[in-house]
Amino acid sequence: MITSTIQQAVDDAITSRRSIRAFLPQPVAREDIQQILEVAARSPSGSNTQPWKVYVLTGARLHALSDAILAAHNTEGQGGHEQEYNYYPVKWVTPYLERRRKVGWDLYALLGLGRENKAGMHAQHGRNYAFFDAPVGMIFTIDRVMEQGSWLDYGMFLQSIMVAARGRGLDTCPQAAFTQYHKIIAEQLQLPEDEMLVCGMSLGYGDYSKIENTLVTERAAVAEFTRFLDE
Repeated sequence: MITSTIQQAVDDAITSRRSIRAFLPQPVAREDIQQILEVAARSPSGSNTQPWKVYVLTGARLHALSDAILAAHNTEGQGGHEQEYNYYPVKWVTPYLERRRKVGWDLYALLGLGRENKAGMHAQHGRNYAFFDAPVGMIFTIDRVMEQGSWLDYGMFLQSIMVAARGRGLDTCPQAAFTQYHKIIAEQLQLPEDEMLVCGMSLGYGDYSKIENTLVTERAAVAEFTRFLDE
């Protein structure tokens, strides 16, 4: 039986999760990372395939990857870096386009970045590749033989990591931004050819003195995306 205390703890862990874009230098205990992944490993997957593979980076390995990607990011147009898969739609339609634009401009407004400040926006986007100064970076891959169902399973695994992190007072930022630089990541981490990059994630203690971490994204009301069919 689920008690009200457990219910509240679970609800709080889910609803307090946000994409944090500035972290404290405070290290995360290896034991906490291990426990988070052990919890997330209980995520459901079709026929118990468990399609996830995780690379946890800290210290020098984390900085080496960040430096390599940032070097490419700051020489835009010279590397030919492209995603292996489309995370976003090729053709944007309502309401998804409006939602995407709003969250982007809301963030830039907090940071004082106007539409004309291309250099500032480029630098802010580059913060992704420094894992927003988090002490832990995670890179997630999947075997290329796996199909769409396994990617659905993967989303549940990623959510479980983020919720388990919140339960330990930690923060995260899931990042599709890394997919553009899959070649650099594959080289740095010596990924087997049969593994494909899914995304990255920053993990650590959020720095709530930073203005960017005051951003709270809007969510559609249940009535907007749900139909109760009871007659």
